[in-house]
Amino acid sequence: MTKTYQIGVIPGDGTGPEVIAEGLKVLTAVTEKSSVTCKFTHYDLGGERYLKTGEILPDAVIQELGRLDAIYLGAIGHPDVKPGILEKGILLNLRFSLDLYINLRPVKLYPGIDTPLKDKGPEHIDFDVVRENTEGLYAGSGGFMKKNTPDEIAIQESINTRKGVERCIRYAFEYCRRKNRKRKLTLCGKTNVLTYAFDLWQRVFQEVGEAYPDIEKDYAHVDAICMWMVKNPEWFDVIVTDNMFGDIITDLGAMIQGGMGIAAGGNINPQGTAIFEPIGGSAPKYTGKNMINPLAAIMAGQMMLNHLGETQSADLVEKAVMRVIQNDMKSMEAGKMGIGTREIGDKIVQYIQDE
Repeated sequence: MTKTYQIGVIPGDGTGPEVIAEGLKVLTAVTEKSSVTCKFTHYDLGGERYLKTGEILPDAVIQELGRLDAIYLGAIGHPDVKPGILEKGILLNLRFSLDLYINLRPVKLYPGIDTPLKDKGPEHIDFDVVRENTEGLYAGSGGFMKKNTPDEIAIQESINTRKGVERCIRYAFEYCRRKNRKRKLTLCGKTNVLTYAFDLWQRVFQEVGEAYPDIEKDYAHVDAICMWMVKNPEWFDVIVTDNMFGDIITDLGAMIQGGMGIAAGGNINPQGTAIFEPIGGSAPKYTGKNMINPLAAIMAGQMMLNHLGETQSADLVEKAVMRVIQNDMKSMEAGKMGIGTREIGDKIVQYIQDE
């Protein structure tokens, strides 16, 4: 029996539509080899819509997106729109409205990709970061006093609820068990300075961890995590952390795995829908030039397949991506890949069809 998934597609701005086009090409090819179909519904959310209509993200669209199995996003960010308007109005709005409380970021170095880390290779860099995605400093709690005066005060508060912390940590333990690599979960925090927030995180980590005797538990301050990600990335299996620290260390992770051209992530509600996207921005200077690297978007599609439980299809995509990296590409950097955006998608489709 054929299973059908309802997938929302938001190509977005800049090079977003270009990389999503290649991702859709790959998803179509891989599902044709299985008993799965994906019904894609496109949404014209982004800078162009905002400039033409003044609309950012209507409530009716949020409700519709929330009923889908997953959402496939290209990039949000338009050079003619003031920074923050689209990002808050679309990305953060979706994150909070759909309660996408998990941000999942695989950090994996593939053979054939250069890492800036000396003497490190694919056998050293293969871990995941689970980031709490709806609380912390990004919850938007705070304000100004005496704004635009010499006595101005700006306050930004970190909100950490037991419910929010516990569901994130529990997801991380389950994910670590499911991945079945080193079976080690590291809590990243700052207990020596952020004594209230990370006292809660550490207590919940210990309490929830009692139900996972098969998982090794570890703790490190965020500054130590950053040092060890550079010096000894092989120490890590799964890292769980709060919103801000997760935002920082996942960008570091993108660099050690070869750059934004390969880095993908998911914003997930395990009981609802999820958004999968390349980590990089809209890169407007490369728009329409067939120069942007689509691998991050294609790997976001691969993550989406894994999330939906289509692991065999996800494995086919990953293998095809590894083949195109080793056989056809010179670099992960836009304009230096030695092959065009569309041609990369075509090659991956060919490799999938050859399996």
